[in-house]
Amino acid sequence: MELDIVALSRLQFAMTALYHFLFVPLTLGLSVLLAIMETVYVMTGRRIWRQMTKFWGTLFGINFVLGVATGIVMEFQFGMNWSYYSHYVGDIFGAPLAIEGMMAFFLEATFVGLFFFGWDKMSRVGHLIATYCVALGSNLSALWILIANGWMQNPVGAVFNPQTMRMEIANFYDVIFNPVAQAKFVHTVSAGYVVASMFVLGVSAWYLLKGRHIDIAKRSMTVAASFGLAASLSVVVLGDESGYLTTEHQRMKLAAMEAIWHTEEVPAPFTVVGFPDQDARKTYYSVEIPWVGGLIDTRSLTTPVVGIEELVERAKGHIARGILAYDALQKIRAAGSAGVPPEVTKTFEENGNLLGYALLLKPYLDDPRQATPDQIAKAAWDTVPEVAPLFWTFRIMVACGFYFIAFFLTFFVLSARRQLTRFPLLLRVAVLSIPLPWLAAECGWFVAEFGRQPWIIEGILPTASGVSSLGAWTVLMTICGFAAIYTILFIIEMTLMVRAIKKGPEPDTKPEAVLVDNRLVPAE
Repeated sequence: MELDIVALSRLQFAMTALYHFLFVPLTLGLSVLLAIMETVYVMTGRRIWRQMTKFWGTLFGINFVLGVATGIVMEFQFGMNWSYYSHYVGDIFGAPLAIEGMMAFFLEATFVGLFFFGWDKMSRVGHLIATYCVALGSNLSALWILIANGWMQNPVGAVFNPQTMRMEIANFYDVIFNPVAQAKFVHTVSAGYVVASMFVLGVSAWYLLKGRHIDIAKRSMTVAASFGLAASLSVVVLGDESGYLTTEHQRMKLAAMEAIWHTEEVPAPFTVVGFPDQDARKTYYSVEIPWVGGLIDTRSLTTPVVGIEELVERAKGHIARGILAYDALQKIRAAGSAGVPPEVTKTFEENGNLLGYALLLKPYLDDPRQATPDQIAKAAWDTVPEVAPLFWTFRIMVACGFYFIAFFLTFFVLSARRQLTRFPLLLRVAVLSIPLPWLAAECGWFVAEFGRQPWIIEGILPTASGVSSLGAWTVLMTICGFAAIYTILFIIEMTLMVRAIKKGPEPDTKPEAVLVDNRLVPAE
């Protein structure tokens, strides 16, 4: 049986990445919720808030451990499965990852220990600072990871060196403040806040249904509903910003998400549902809302949303210029110390940014300069990702986002009216809704990464060019090994989480206040 090393390497990274992201958003959100709860404890002196913080902190700790373990595996895969990618862009991609490890992860890991073991050894304010540092470290860790990922989506601040055959940093400021990276960061952390809010609210709803830990459950639901409402609103707003940047930097991804086969008359409609057929290049049984697509994608009534067919034609031109760049590159490398003719240098400078498009021809022939018009057309159509999975995954994510707004708004109102226990059916809905934010988050990453194909670095390096020279069966065996290990870890994670939830918060036997010199003072 013939196995595709590129497909297997993609499958392995997708599997480990999606599994890792089961833990990341809960860690991000719970760290902030813990800081909020402990802040209330420090301000009021009410020990029930300390009890709440320690309980949700236990669940945070279980999740944190699994997130760290699975995240380390992902970083090793860059050298194992994507060695040429690591060589090609290690100068840029490695820097944010190194900073994340030194600045963010060490900060988070250090203060996690103080959070768990410093309750009776530190002052209230000191422990609160440690908790805020845990939250800060978690979010800084996400920032640097998403700066690296955002650069893959929009490679700015870097230039290609034809002598070293590597991308090198030209402006680190542009890498850090890449608008795509910044939009992805705020959108991703907001999604993490939604995940944690739903988790806290759903578990608290289960306690209310069981008649256990009523006071803690009500307070937890109030915090989660308020925080979740703000987070879900921000997810939709920031998601819109991320989509707008896609219009600027990744037009093919946008066209595939919306199943826009041909450039629509302005303003373009938004297809709510439909059945895209990539072979026929049509969308059947579509339900459209006039004008909305143009407003969302371009924030304009006069700017067109370019269709897939037109983008393919544009890709053909890019490939032709990429071939010129590839030819100039070969001449530059062959010249060596003899000197490069000025016309060759000029050709490379004018077309070098499209060199990656010539590499799209590599699956069809070794030398892109020998490509036929038919091969160029095939390579141009390779720039189109699978439309149907993107189309539906994007709509599932969006539908979940609007559901979360309605959900948290409902519980926010119930909390404000002190009616959290009045509607048992809504409590059951809250318990059943716990997995939905994870579904939305995984859909979001699928859209971001699957929609970028066939590029591992948008417009610069095709995915097929970044893999390691490994045997397909070797990768297949590692996939099976990861699947087995991760299944065991998932069972352990769920067992520990369920056991901790069933056990509930530790009872607090200390009084809220003690009598000192005939005066009541808060108990430490």
